Amino acid sequence: MAELLSLAKAQSRVLERVEPLEGEAVPVAQASGRVVAQDAHAVVDLPPFPSSAMDGFAVRSADTPGRLPVVARIAAGIPAPRALGAGEAMGIATGGVVPDGADAVVPIEYVVDNDNYVEIPAAVGHDDNVRPRAGDVASGDVVVVRGARLHAAQIGALAAAGVGGVVCARRPRVAVLATGTELRRPGETLGPGEVYEANGVLLAAALAAAGADIDVLPAVADDAAAHRSALEVGLMADVLVTSGGVSVGPHDLVRGLLRDLGVEEVFWGVSVKPGKPVAFGVRGRTLVFGLPGNPVSSLVACELFVRPAVLALQGAAQPGPVYAEGRLARAVRRNGKRDEFLRARTRQSDDGIVLEPVTGQESHMIVRAAGADALVYAPRGEGELEAGARVRYLPLA
Repeated sequence: MAELLSLAKAQSRVLERVEPLEGEAVPVAQASGRVVAQDAHAVVDLPPFPSSAMDGFAVRSADTPGRLPVVARIAAGIPAPRALGAGEAMGIATGGVVPDGADAVVPIEYVVDNDNYVEIPAAVGHDDNVRPRAGDVASGDVVVVRGARLHAAQIGALAAAGVGGVVCARRPRVAVLATGTELRRPGETLGPGEVYEANGVLLAAALAAAGADIDVLPAVADDAAAHRSALEVGLMADVLVTSGGVSVGPHDLVRGLLRDLGVEEVFWGVSVKPGKPVAFGVRGRTLVFGLPGNPVSSLVACELFVRPAVLALQGAAQPGPVYAEGRLARAVRRNGKRDEFLRARTRQSDDGIVLEPVTGQESHMIVRAAGADALVYAPRGEGELEAGARVRYLPLA
């Protein structure tokens, strides 16, 4: 294997080759998880009128304190019958339109309402409990910026601002292909030397969560013709992700066949553990990732390289990987040659997140990894990262 690339250089080379996908109109109600391709602007002022922040009484602040007649009662969604005159009050519900002439709302619990008169015992300040028109956003202002990935709060903001649809990047089409004669689908009977295929569903789940449309291709045996046919299908997608067959053994066919099919190999081999023999290439605008066959290696390489590429294809402003920070529950030995990612469980403490590395860090131990919800980044170096040391980690859940 040639000299290994550093993790940072490999990630940079992946993102350098990403060309964001074209945009398409998406109804706001269907846009959760999508990445905005154009700034989305408010259609209306929000609130579109001065509104009450409380159930209470709309008044002129200059008339308080005092005893005022209640000349109308305003429900939400129904405007006042007229402007408020001097020395008058109008009952008003939360969200109701504050009538012209009023400049404050007195909460109902602060007054005595009796016989269509209201007793206001204390002075009320100008604009108290009144939400001004456009206090949240003005018509034409940006609600969500280009590159933002939409979640519940942004979806609600867009709807409230009158935005019925947004332009989002098209979902990347990702083909996932597992290779290996030994692979059988879960539920089938295993023969001698066979194992259940897990990488296809693992990668599909991870990349669907990143916004991709997934096509899991049938696993292929270690046969050049079968490999070639499957790879030709996969290369029609925006992203092809293979697992297995990228090392130097006699049955590792993927890299050579990809070269034959016109894929430019950008790099092979990264100074990271697990996941060292990861390969990345391009054919036209199609991104091609060759991941190791060990399940945990595939998981780590997917999080470090493929997931950020899928988000970058959608124009995400921060494709990642995005690290959080915590502290180690116990010491871990550093790797002198490669950056390492350790599976760990998180727990909340009084001073933040504590990370407990799981036992069994070998790259084939996917069931041990199921107990983890974080990948702890241990930069290469000598000695140990001590218990209590501050470290960065990638959340897995």
